[in-house]
Amino acid sequence: MTSWREAFALSAAEVDARTPPGTVRILDQQEDSVSSHDEHLIKFPKPSDSPRDPLNFPFWRKAAALLAASLYAFVANYTASIIAPVLQLWPSAYPREPKTFSELPYILAVHVLLLGGSNVWWVPLSNWMGRRPVLLIATLLMTLCSVWCARAESFGSLIAARILQGAGGGAADTVAPALIGDLFFIHQRGRAMAVYTIFLSAGSLFGGLTGGYLGYNHGWVSIWWVSTALSGFVFLLVALLVPETLYDRRAAVDDTNASSEDTKRPATKEVESVQVQQQTASGVHESLTFLQSLQVNLGKHSAAHGGLLHHFIQPWKTLALPGTWVVMLHYSGLVGGIVTVSVIGPQIVAMPPYLWGQNVGLINVGGLVGCLVAYLYTYLLADRQLKTRAKKQHHGMAEAEDRLPTMFFPLAVATTGFFVFGFCAQYPGPNRWVGLQVGYGMLAFGLTQVPSVGFNYLIDAYRHLAADCFTMVTILRAIIAFAWSFFVAAWVQDRGAAEPFGIFGMLMGIFALLTVPLRMFGKRMRIATSGKVEG
Repeated sequence: MTSWREAFALSAAEVDARTPPGTVRILDQQEDSVSSHDEHLIKFPKPSDSPRDPLNFPFWRKAAALLAASLYAFVANYTASIIAPVLQLWPSAYPREPKTFSELPYILAVHVLLLGGSNVWWVPLSNWMGRRPVLLIATLLMTLCSVWCARAESFGSLIAARILQGAGGGAADTVAPALIGDLFFIHQRGRAMAVYTIFLSAGSLFGGLTGGYLGYNHGWVSIWWVSTALSGFVFLLVALLVPETLYDRRAAVDDTNASSEDTKRPATKEVESVQVQQQTASGVHESLTFLQSLQVNLGKHSAAHGGLLHHFIQPWKTLALPGTWVVMLHYSGLVGGIVTVSVIGPQIVAMPPYLWGQNVGLINVGGLVGCLVAYLYTYLLADRQLKTRAKKQHHGMAEAEDRLPTMFFPLAVATTGFFVFGFCAQYPGPNRWVGLQVGYGMLAFGLTQVPSVGFNYLIDAYRHLAADCFTMVTILRAIIAFAWSFFVAAWVQDRGAAEPFGIFGMLMGIFALLTVPLRMFGKRMRIATSGKVEG
């Protein structure tokens, strides 16, 4: 294994010649070939002959699973933010239990905390028993706890329900993108992840947009019944459309090598005939029925990888991988900003000089515009840039860092969005709501685009450890989003919005600058940590 000192002492030519995890050939071309059409693409990871390999699933099954995972992410974030525009209705919903303005955001903050923190158990369980059973359990928990929210009769009961409702939505941030990584080849993941992240970002925005109208027109409890209906629908989608995608590709390679050794031995004609029949029955010609793909095999995947305890320990080891930290800080800062704006924004436009009343949710329109623009930006550039660089700069080889330049512009836009929103909120005026919308849209642009690149980077660079990396990403995201939303209401009330959002913007700028050394020295870092990934 190459040490850090040795990795950074390598010449540029030596670095270029190395192929650590995250460096793969995706174009089948000679030095004089410049074609980049899909027929010249090399599929990576290399699919096995097994029909249970998710890479061999038909396209419609992959698309259906992607849609179900994306809708799960949408609903998980929708249920988180739907409460924000109607916090001021608390006195009418619970007249016997008055709460201050600074206490009510706790209803949102605890949900956000468990939305990320619950992945301490969701990801290890998904690596042990499979993606499908974890998604079924999580979506069912989210559904049942949405019913609890509707039936809660006190602040304490509602807080408890929101904690478990957030836990039920947590797998949407980790197990769902891991499932997407299982299903798609490296040259397809950019666009697939773009679909996922627009649903992920749009969920909180639509929740904020519709929550006010539901609450003001149909009562406080209506928002929880809508959340129940959406959560139940997602549970059914997962049950009917999401196959098991956890597949031990390394074991499959070992089995293939063992089989190839067996085929080298002499055999009679009768034995050869039997072998051909067996290969036909067990190879890619064998089809996996729809019902077979939905089977749940609890604990089946644990034996080859150290059991359940190993899976609970493994995520913490990914803190030794630099990419985990960079993506973790990016995502944490952006989600923290969006959650904070979703709490403060409706309160600002509900007060003079705006007095939007039941229309406070319209503050989210700017965010939706930013979300849509980011989706188009990512969809058009994510995979194209990877293939272009592989063709023109790396002789057909793709580097994990080739995706990173796509996020430079969105990071700058999102960082600026903190300042725009904060200063427009500090100095309100008849038309300053436009600045609030623009700032919110800039943040949403970053939140939609940056994770789609960052999550793909983790999948490309760290392969089977990606889900464990997602665990650490979402844990820090939960802590930062919880802390910002927990304290920001009182902070804004005491000091105004410019100071907290200015500090948040400064932190986001520091997080964004960490992308530069990852882009410049990321391959050297992957060379130094390749033993941790391959081991």
